[in-house]
Amino acid sequence: MALGPAGAAASVTALRPMPDAHFAHPRLAAVYDPLDPDRSDLDHYLGVTEELGATEVLDVECGTVDDLPPLQVDLVTMTGNVAQVFVTDDAWQAVLEAVRRSLRSGGHLVFETRRPEDEAWCRWTPAQTRRCGHEPGGGPVTSSVEVTAVAGPLVTFRTTFRFGADGAVATSESTLRFRSAGELAASLAAAGFAVREVRDAPDRPGRELVVIARRVA
Repeated sequence: MALGPAGAAASVTALRPMPDAHFAHPRLAAVYDPLDPDRSDLDHYLGVTEELGATEVLDVECGTVDDLPPLQVDLVTMTGNVAQVFVTDDAWQAVLEAVRRSLRSGGHLVFETRRPEDEAWCRWTPAQTRRCGHEPGGGPVTSSVEVTAVAGPLVTFRTTFRFGADGAVATSESTLRFRSAGELAASLAAAGFAVREVRDAPDRPGRELVVIARRVA
């Protein structure tokens, strides 16, 4: 993936230090793309990259990011609501501080997160979340999600995968943290960022926020 202003290709480093439990099993990881083939949500990040004139981009994905390489990039992105997998305050602050160290002075962090007030988890039922695809080199596969617990800002859910090739069934559980815009702003300020803009996710208006923050310290 090349992110950058028109006429210039950005250098992108993708960091995947530790898989979420959801994808720790090789068979589950292999069906991620077949079950979620539409990544048009990334188009917005391409636009933001052009807006900011970024030429070096670090993409931070699920896991702990304490071991970020010694970079000085223009932009750090966290797509796909990755910001929500860091459920404790300590883990989230560690991520933000590691991101800050990887940004040049004045560089930006851009990430998306679901609005708590939308209560997205109310729509996470097996009937509403069922997806179908094909296992690479194999038969059909379906997945569905069911919420198992809601405790304040923490939502735990179980994803069930059914493989048509051999009838296997696999499950995984994940927990996400839903932070308000105020909580996000406070945590960013504590890590040396200033919120430049909070906008609606263009593909999910009213449901998700896109936060653009600048390194100021």
